[in-house]
Amino acid sequence: MPDLDKDLKSIQEARDLSTRAFAAWKTWSTASQQEVDTVCEAMATAALDASERLGIMAHEETGYGVPEHKRLKNEFASRTVWESIKDLKTVGVINHDPVKKVYEIAWPVGVIAALTPSTNPTSTVMFKILVAIKTRNAIIIAPHPAAARCCYETTRIMSQAAIDHGAPPGLVSCLQHISLDGTQALMHHKYVALILATGGTPMVRAAHSTGKPAIGVGPGNVPVYVDRSADLEKAARYIVASKALDYSTICATEQSVVADAPIAQKLKTLMQREGAYFTNAQETERLRKLLFYPDGTMNTAVVGKSADFVAAIAGVDIPRGTRIMVTHLQKTGKEEPLSREKLTTVLGWYEEEGWEAGCERCIELIQFGGRGHSLIIHATDQEVIMAFGLEKPVFRIGVNVMGTLGAIGFTTGVMPSMTLGAGGVGGSITGDNVSAVHLMNVKRLAYELSPPPAAVMVPGQPKPGPTPGEIEKAVQEAVEEILNYHS
Repeated sequence: MPDLDKDLKSIQEARDLSTRAFAAWKTWSTASQQEVDTVCEAMATAALDASERLGIMAHEETGYGVPEHKRLKNEFASRTVWESIKDLKTVGVINHDPVKKVYEIAWPVGVIAALTPSTNPTSTVMFKILVAIKTRNAIIIAPHPAAARCCYETTRIMSQAAIDHGAPPGLVSCLQHISLDGTQALMHHKYVALILATGGTPMVRAAHSTGKPAIGVGPGNVPVYVDRSADLEKAARYIVASKALDYSTICATEQSVVADAPIAQKLKTLMQREGAYFTNAQETERLRKLLFYPDGTMNTAVVGKSADFVAAIAGVDIPRGTRIMVTHLQKTGKEEPLSREKLTTVLGWYEEEGWEAGCERCIELIQFGGRGHSLIIHATDQEVIMAFGLEKPVFRIGVNVMGTLGAIGFTTGVMPSMTLGAGGVGGSITGDNVSAVHLMNVKRLAYELSPPPAAVMVPGQPKPGPTPGEIEKAVQEAVEEILNYHS
């Protein structure tokens, strides 16, 4: 019974790692700030040094994306993420308000079960380990089966660096025997205090269904609106490059262009110069049937693949040097599969007259598959930009940026992260770019600011108790009620 053996091994491994992690956490929870920062810096350096090798390994194992782009994401998830949190206080008193007489004291969560995706495997592992250990937690990585080896190797490198610099063994670990039952056993284990899940909708739902605290973030369906006031050359260059980056495996990648009608043709021409191929109706239908199954799920055979690869399977003849394919669409929703999130080098295209109509189309796309996630706008009209900022049900709105890099904090001032919250509207506990602050509890030591009201301090008049006769009557009524119930 090989399948049963695999499941049992996975379950047992989950139990063993949870027990080791809890023991390690009890030691690590008392670490000083200097000890924490020394270990985290060592892990970030080790991950950064291995970024290229791990990027190649992730590509070879999953078949997704571009090795060079995965290296860039690894560098971001190690160096940039560490730089964003290295000065954060996570031990002892982290804040004091002398006016309110309140001290804030950091407190770790405990053992974190971290579910990671196959699309951004090594970079997500790096990010989650750093933010977990920075906040004095232990972490167990539960990788997607398609990325088990590269995730384990990333974890091994960072774990060894941590141990070499004073962290207890077992603080950072990764499942090697991957199965659904094993992952479930990990999430439900008594020593796991929090689940940090990044990936597809089923994974996130599973995390939330455990009854434990969970930070779950799922897919995005990011529209990019291009206004008539936009710098069209920049918009065209950014949109094509962003969609082609790692073959569209980041959840914040643009999925559909919504072009303001007066500039649509010029934008199209400029995007063609950047390597975009606009498909005709027949070619669009072929892509429609290839990318999605009738139930709306995406064909994983084309996830994270080049335009050449996808076109060849679809039977579409594209020019040499094509970076992405763009499909003209009219509808949004289940009747138009290509209006969904497309984790590959295919982009939707809509044309709308004026920013108000463009705004409505963007909302349709967001509500269909990306509630709470992200939106990109290219414009210079500040009123239009602010209207989009105020009205869109998303928590990241990138202005004149590449969606892929802007939303994660690579090229913008938002918090660097590989886990992007979608807020309540998207089924997440937060709309933030998840970071160390979300993995740390805060105690508050509060002194008295004012005395209690005088009325509270005045002794009240005691009420007389029941008489013996009243007690006997109440007992008799209770006995009669019990007898009547059983009869």
